[in-house]
Amino acid sequence: MERQSLGNPEIISVGYDKSSQVMEVEFHGRRIYRYSDVPEIVYERLVDHEPDPVKYLNENIRDVYAYSRIK
Repeated sequence: MERQSLGNPEIISVGYDKSSQVMEVEFHGRRIYRYSDVPEIVYERLVDHEPDPVKYLNENIRDVYAYSRIK
């Protein structure tokens, strides 16, 4: 999955696979988490959420969608 940079000090990059609705988030320190069953609009809002995508992730994604650490 190709990820795009957010230019954020905490979230390095975010990627999304539309067909499987899987989103990957790479955090500072190279930790990568994979979130399941994420609607495309949620991914788009995370990418567009400036100045604080971390706040959006914590409030709208982290405790809503199943995730696992993959790296």
